[in-house]
Parts: sequence; C-alpha cells; structure tokens
Amino acid sequence: MMNPAFSRAASAYQNTGVETSVMGASPHQLIVLLFDSLQQALNAARQAMQSNEAEAKGKQITRAVRLLEEGLKAGLDMERGGEVARNLRALYDYCTQRLTHANLHNDAAAIEEVQRLIAPVAEAWKQIGPQAPAQGGADGVSTQAAQAEPALPAQAKIATAQAPRNSYAARLSAYAAVA
Repeated sequence: MMNPAFSRAASAYQNTGVETSVMGASPHQLIVLLFDSLQQALNAARQAMQSNEAEAKGKQITRAVRLLEEGLKAGLDMERGGEVARNLRALYDYCTQRLTHANLHNDAAAIEEVQRLIAPVAEAWKQIGPQAPAQGGADGVSTQAAQAEPALPAQAKIATAQAPRNSYAARLSAYAAVA
C-alpha cells in the first residue's frame, strides 16, 4: 500500500506527464489523447461498477461525459464539418445519454456499448494521422491556426484549433488529467 506522501508525489508526476504530453501535442494528437482518456475513464467506470464503488463509478462516468462534451464535441466545426460533424455530434450526444443511464442504473452494458461505439471512431482518427499542414487564410482560418491543424479530407474536416493553441492545450490538460 502506498503512503499518502508517495501517492501525492506519484499523482503530481503523472499530472506533469499529462501536461507535458498535451502542451507538446499537435491538434491531431490532442484528439488522440482525448479518445485515450475517454477509454481509460470508461474502463475505470466499468471496473468501479463491478467492484460496487459508487463514488469512483460516478467520478469516472462524469469524467467520460466531460471528455465527450467539453473535449470531443466542443472541438467539432459544425460549419465546415458537414455531415460528418453532425453525425459525430449525434454520436457523442447518444453516448452521453447512455452514460447517464449507466450511472443511474448501474448498467455496465451501457458503458460497454459506448466503448463499442467510440472505439472505431478513435481508431479512424488515429488512422487519419497528422498530415501536411493546411494552407491558411483561404477558408477563413488564420494562417497560424491552419498551420497547427492537420489537413484532413474536406468531408472529415474537424476544427481542433478553434481557440489559441496554448488555451486549447490547457483546457485539454484539465480534461485529460487523471483525477
């Protein structure tokens, strides 16, 4: 068993590692971190549910919902993303509803359903990979933001650089940090 001082030190080290990863990540990598953190939260919630740890379950489901709502969904560019952005928004909304149901009814199957729905999206995002930077200015995106954003196929364009880079990284660090 860890003593409290060691536990705090380990937590601080882990949080520093997460912040370093986020601050040095490209916009594409930030979304990968969000998906990874979401899967970790879902696994932890399912495990806490199986262990009858109501507080831990609630904390991890809340974390998963925040990652969906404030990370992934907030990063969608509904204007330029077209049908893909609308479909992702609907998926994230549905997942949030299922997680709320899972929390209220201790329904591990609902958490597993969300994991099955999110896994192919996360994998597809990883497969897209960061590509050559887009040309700035032509589509209303600042040159600085365009250089930070990976060039995605037009039908899959999702803006991950809506906020200034450091602000966005700081927000993601807060959402992705292990509690």
